[in-house]
Amino acid sequence: MTEHPTSTVAGTGTSTVTGTFTFAGWDERPVAGAEGGTRIAHAAVTNDYTGAVEAKGTSCEYTIAYTSDTVGAFVGYELIDGTLDGRAGSFVLEQRGAFGADGVIACSFTVLPGSGTGELAGLTGAGSFTARGGQPTTPYSFDYAVEG
Repeated sequence: MTEHPTSTVAGTGTSTVTGTFTFAGWDERPVAGAEGGTRIAHAAVTNDYTGAVEAKGTSCEYTIAYTSDTVGAFVGYELIDGTLDGRAGSFVLEQRGAFGADGVIACSFTVLPGSGTGELAGLTGAGSFTARGGQPTTPYSFDYAVEG
């Protein structure tokens, strides 16, 4: 297992961790609107995570609202089944973000309450990532706690 930075915020039980993910698959299809203009699309995405989160082939579903060819916003849910700091289980991330003509994608995410299983039961947390067009991997930061 690759070592990754973990820090704990004193007195809170919250850990801050980092890692990277790589898009392993992207299947986007139009839902409504005209190509090149305002439209809605759906994307089924798989990611491979390394670092604090170790998971291969996650399942992520996005709804994307384009305001032009290269600008828009998205919401989605991602099921991660693997390990978090060596604890095995699964959890769901609720994601919300935006992307611009410069190719930068900014996203914040939270753990869906009650979604943690196995050694991750009671997981809470939030994090973010910034992806850049042409970049093969994307770094993430995640603050979390496991209650119980």
